[in-house]
Amino acid sequence: MSEIVGTVQGHRDGHGFVHADEGDATIWLSPQEMRAVMHRDRVRVRVMRFDRKGRPEGQVLDILERRKTPIIGRLLHEGGAWLVAPEDRRFGRDILVPAKAIGKAEPGQVVAVELTEAPSLNAQPVGRVIEVLGGIDDPGMEIEIAVRKYEVPHRFGDDVLAQAAKLPEKVRPVDKRGRIDISDVPLVTIDGEDARDFDDAVYCEPARIGRGKVPNGWRLIVAIADVSHYVKPDEPLDREAYERATSVYFPRRVIPMLPEKLSNGLCSLNPEVERLSMVCDMLVTGEGEIHAYQFFPAVIRSHARLTYTEVAAVLGNTRGPEALRRAELVPHLLHLHEVYRVLLKARSARGAVDFETTETQIVCDENGRIAKIVPRTRTEAHRLIEEAMLAANVCSADFILRAKHPSLYRVHEGPTPEKRTLLKNYLKALGLGLTLGEELQPGDFQAIAQATKDRPDATQIHTMLLRSMQQAIYTPANSGHFGLAYEAYTHFTSPIRRYPDLLVHRVIKALLGRNRYGLKLPPVQSSVGNFKRKGGQGGLTRGLPVAPVKGAKIKLPPEEAIAWETAGIHCSANERRADEASRDVEAWLKCMFMRERLGEEYGGTVSAATSFGLFVQLDGLYVEGLVHITELGGEYFRFDEARQELRGERSGVRYGVGARVRVQVSRVDLDARKIDFRLVREDGATTPRTQQGQAGSGRAGRKGRSANEYSAQDELSEIQELDRQVRRGARDARAGGKAERHPAAEASGRGGKPAAGKKAPSRKSARNKR
Repeated sequence: MSEIVGTVQGHRDGHGFVHADEGDATIWLSPQEMRAVMHRDRVRVRVMRFDRKGRPEGQVLDILERRKTPIIGRLLHEGGAWLVAPEDRRFGRDILVPAKAIGKAEPGQVVAVELTEAPSLNAQPVGRVIEVLGGIDDPGMEIEIAVRKYEVPHRFGDDVLAQAAKLPEKVRPVDKRGRIDISDVPLVTIDGEDARDFDDAVYCEPARIGRGKVPNGWRLIVAIADVSHYVKPDEPLDREAYERATSVYFPRRVIPMLPEKLSNGLCSLNPEVERLSMVCDMLVTGEGEIHAYQFFPAVIRSHARLTYTEVAAVLGNTRGPEALRRAELVPHLLHLHEVYRVLLKARSARGAVDFETTETQIVCDENGRIAKIVPRTRTEAHRLIEEAMLAANVCSADFILRAKHPSLYRVHEGPTPEKRTLLKNYLKALGLGLTLGEELQPGDFQAIAQATKDRPDATQIHTMLLRSMQQAIYTPANSGHFGLAYEAYTHFTSPIRRYPDLLVHRVIKALLGRNRYGLKLPPVQSSVGNFKRKGGQGGLTRGLPVAPVKGAKIKLPPEEAIAWETAGIHCSANERRADEASRDVEAWLKCMFMRERLGEEYGGTVSAATSFGLFVQLDGLYVEGLVHITELGGEYFRFDEARQELRGERSGVRYGVGARVRVQVSRVDLDARKIDFRLVREDGATTPRTQQGQAGSGRAGRKGRSANEYSAQDELSEIQELDRQVRRGARDARAGGKAERHPAAEASGRGGKPAAGKKAPSRKSARNKR
C-alpha cells in the first residue's frame, strides 16, 4: 500500500482528511485514526483500503510535525475538571487544562491555550492557558477570535514599528528625484464615506487622438500611491507585508497589511498634500479602446477627497447643492463619466460578464452588534472608479507582458468540465433554447444573462452562472481573466492593501529603469498551510485552480521560477484566509442578531438547494439560514442536480433557487455559526409558495378543492391521522380481543391495513429513509 505525507484537515463530525504535499491525493481518516492527531498536523499515512466509490482510507503511521500555534476556545468547568472547547470544530476534541494552568481565567471566558501534551488513542490533549481574551459577549470578541482562529497576523513586530517610526512625516525633496511633478493636475480621490486610506486618484480631460482638430477621445490619468518607495525588499516592513499579503476587513475594524503611518499617512493620497505615486496615463478612444498608455513615477497633490454619494449626486444633478459646492471640479467629473460610458460600452462589446447582484453592508451599534443590514447601492460613481481601475490594471499587465518580465497575474479561469456539464444540464432542464459550446466564452454567459433578465427565475439562473465559474487566483502563468474577458490582467491599483500590487509596482519601476526585478521572498513566520513549489497545494491552499499558460512561457532560472510560483500560491491562500475570517465574523454577528428573534416568522427566498435542505435568505434582513430536509414534511425529497431543486416524491412539491417561502427562526448555533429555519405556510394559504406555485398535480377535486388549494401538508396530515387511527384500532384489537372494525380500517382496506400506495411511513422509518 502506498505511503503519503500530507497535512491533516479535521472535520466537525469527528473524521478527517490528509491532503498530500505532492499531487492532489486526499486520504480519509476515520474518527479512530483522528484520536491521535489534530487539525493541521503533518503526518505520514498508508492507504489501507478503498470504499465503494473508490476513495482511499488511510492509517496514520507517523506524526511528522505538530501544530504549534495556540488554540482558541471557551474555558469550561465540568465535573470538577477544567477544559477548553475549541472554537474551531475541526479540532474535534476538548483540551484538558490542569487547575494550576488556568491562570486568571474564569469559566466561560474565551482563552488561548497552548498544548503541553499531545493527544493519543487513549488520552485527550492537555494544555495551559496563555492568554485570556475576555467574555464571549464582549464587544469585538468575534474579531479577536477570528484573527486567532484563522491565524491572521494582527500585531506588528517591534522591528516593523521601529522602521515605520523612522519614515519621514511628509514627502522630502530627496524623494522627488527622478519624478514628474503633476501636482497642478486636479486629481481627486473617490471612496466610501468610512474610508480611511486613499490609494488611488483619477483625472480625465478630452483629448485629440490622431490628426483630427477636435477632441475625439479622452486622457485618463490613474495615480496610485507609490508604496514601493517606502517598502523595500529585505526589510522588516516588506517581510511583514508579505506574511500578511493582504489587509483583512471586518465590520468596524481593519487588520492592515502595513502600519498606520504608511496606510493612513505617507501612502494615503490625502487632499492638499504632496504624495509620491505611480501614474498610468492613458488615451482612450471614443469606442472605449485604450489607444496608448505610459507609466511614470510622479509627485501629485489630490485636489479633493470625494465620496461615492457626493459624486453620484453631482452626476445626477449638475445644478444641485453638491455640484455648486464643487463647481471647479464638475467639468472633470463629467469627463470621467464620459470616459466611463465608453469603457462600459467596450466591456459590453468584449462580452465581459456583468451580473447585477445585491451586496450588503453590516451597520453596527456602539457595542459592535448588528443594528441593521442594508443593501449596498452601486451608483454610477462606483462603476466609474471600477472602470478606471480596470483600465489601469489592463495596461500594467500589457506593459509587463510585452517586456516578457515575470510577474503575478490575476487569473480567472472559466468553468471546469464538470461545472460546464452541470450548467448545460441545468439550462436544458429549464427548457432554455440556449446552447453552450465545448469552449465557453464570457460572451456566452453575458448572452444568457441578458436573455433571461426579465424571467421570474432570473436570479436563480444568474446564481447558477456565477457558481459555475472558478475562483480568481494570483499566478505567474498568464491565462487571462474569463469574467472580465481580458487576455492579460493583473492588480496594480491597491499596493497599500495587497502584496501582489506591490510586486507589480516593483516590476514596472524596474522596467522603466531598463532593469530587471529579481524576486527574493522574505521568510514567513506563519503561513495558512504547508504549500509546495509545484503541483498541488496543502492546507488551506488546496482547491486553488492551476492556471494553464497561454502563449510562450518565460524561461527563468529555477530558483526565480519557484519564487514567483510560491508568491502566487501564498498570496492566493492568504486572500482566501482573509475572506474566510471576514465571513466567520459576519456569521457570528448574524447569529447574535438572530438569537434575539427566535420563533419569529419571515418571508424569504431560497438561495440554494442541496441534498440536505434549502438555504433561505430572509427578506429585509439579508440573513441566510438552513431549512433542513427533515423540516420539509414527512415524505421523501429527492435532489435534482440538473434543476437544482428538491422535489417531493409523493406530492410533487418542488423547491428550487428563487422559490418564495415563509420560515420561522427555530435554532441558532453560535459555536457552529449556523441558523436553522422551520418551514411554515403563509397566513390564509394552504400551499407553500414555491417556485411552481402549487404542490403538484393529480389531486383535483379531492374534498371539493382544486389542486391549487390542496397542499402536500394537507395530504401528509391526512395520512398521518389515518395511520394513527389504524394503530389505535390495532392496539384495541390486541387488548380486547375482537374489536369493532374502525372506520379508518374500512377506508384503508381489509384487515385494517392501509391501501396500496397509501402507506405513511412511521417517523422512525421516515428519518432512516431521509
